[in-house]
Amino acid sequence: MQTIARGITCADLMFLGSPRVIATGVIQSASGVTLVDPGPTTCLETLRGALSEQGIGIADVRTVLLTHIHLDHAGATGRLLRENPEIQVHVHERGAPHMADPTKLITSATRLYGDDMDRLWGEFLAVPEANLHPLSGGETVTAGDRELEVLYTPGHASHHVCYFDGASGVAFVGDTAGIRTGAELFAMPPTPPPDIDIETWKASIAEIERWQADTLFVTHFGAHGEPAAHLGSLVEHLDGMAELARGIVEAGGSAEEQTERFVAGLLSYLKRYMTDTSAALYGQAAPLDQCWLGLARYWKKKGVGPS
Repeated sequence: MQTIARGITCADLMFLGSPRVIATGVIQSASGVTLVDPGPTTCLETLRGALSEQGIGIADVRTVLLTHIHLDHAGATGRLLRENPEIQVHVHERGAPHMADPTKLITSATRLYGDDMDRLWGEFLAVPEANLHPLSGGETVTAGDRELEVLYTPGHASHHVCYFDGASGVAFVGDTAGIRTGAELFAMPPTPPPDIDIETWKASIAEIERWQADTLFVTHFGAHGEPAAHLGSLVEHLDGMAELARGIVEAGGSAEEQTERFVAGLLSYLKRYMTDTSAALYGQAAPLDQCWLGLARYWKKKGVGPS
């Protein structure tokens, strides 16, 4: 595992065998271990192996901090609690009911992923309500010997929060700070349905900037310094992708035609900034057709499109 700061490491979950797609933050202290976004159940054995290399077992985990409840971030949580019922789970209050009863979440995800659900994510087990600690933002949560600030950061998801460890200067920002799988300065916003809201997202980015963190820990992928430059890149490409989608929505056409135009346009956009290999990693972290669905829904809610 990569060391981020004293007692904070990054576990690469090797999603579908690929490095630098999904990361879990690991916070260690004498009083136990905290996991930030444990990832999907399909990566649980990889996570277990990464922890074992540090002398950590699932029995040592005391706390799970979820930035949001999407399957690539939260899917393994219920399985962890099956092995260790003492784990306490912090999650936004809008996401907590879906962790206790994931039926609607699984149904919604199945509409997106279809027959690929099991291959991508594996099972999603419920978390007992007694283990859930709903957050609204503004709280402080304990992670071992650390106190982390909680910030409500909607835009990517209406149930998204971020966590800031002032002692180390590390901010765990989930998907609100976008995807950055390589060393190049390119932060891409993942825009799946149903909650994408550009204005709200930008307001959340501005709130993260006020933390003046030294390091951003993004789930896709890992730790990045120079947060101001990173977040500036995110805003630039949030606008770029939104305008690409708006033009396609305004032009009209069948759902299939619009999806094809967006995917081709976004792939071309990505390749202006990176290699084909890097572009493929971004597409794995945020499937481009789903980015279209989220942005198309956003613009249609605003009344954009053929009358």
